[in-house]
Amino acid sequence: MKKAVFFDRDGTINHLILNKKSQSPKTLKNLRLKKNIIKISKYLKKKNYLLIMITNQPDVSRGLNTKKNVNEINNFIKKKINLDDIYVSFARNDKNFRRKPNPGMLFEAKKKWNINFKKSYFIGDRYKDIEAGKKVKIKTIFFFDKNNKEHNQIRSNFKITSLKQISSIIK
Repeated sequence: MKKAVFFDRDGTINHLILNKKSQSPKTLKNLRLKKNIIKISKYLKKKNYLLIMITNQPDVSRGLNTKKNVNEINNFIKKKINLDDIYVSFARNDKNFRRKPNPGMLFEAKKKWNINFKKSYFIGDRYKDIEAGKKVKIKTIFFFDKNNKEHNQIRSNFKITSLKQISSIIK
C-alpha cells in the first residue's frame, strides 16, 4: 500500500481572497500560491508520498463560479506542485458524502491509489478538512494563519503556521 499527503486547496495550497469574507480565487489570475508549497511538495515526493488535493468548490453549484475556472486553477496547481491527483466536490450540502467534512473523496482516492491511511496525512486550514481526516483515522495537520478564526476549537494531530514546518512532522 502507498502513503499519501492530502492537501486542502484554498487557504492551504493557495491564498484565499480576502474581501468582506475569505473566498476561493475565482480565476487563474486571482490565484496566489502559498510560500514554500513548491519546496514542500518536492520534499514530500522525495519521501515517496503521493500528493493529492481534496477540495470543496461549492461556488459552482451556487452559480458564483464555473467548472471551467475551477478546472483551470486545479490543472495549474497540479502541474506547478506535481500533484498525483485531484478530487473536487461541487456540492454545497454538507450531507453529500463527497463534500468535506465527509470522507467520500478520501475513500475514492484510497481505492484508486491503494493508500494506507495509517501512513498518510491530511493538511488543511479548516475544521472540515480536519474532520474528514479524522473520519478515516488519518493523521491531521491543521495549517492556520492570522486570518483563521477557527484555530482554538480545532483538535488535530499537529498544528503549523508555515508549510515549511511540514518537514519536521513528515519524515
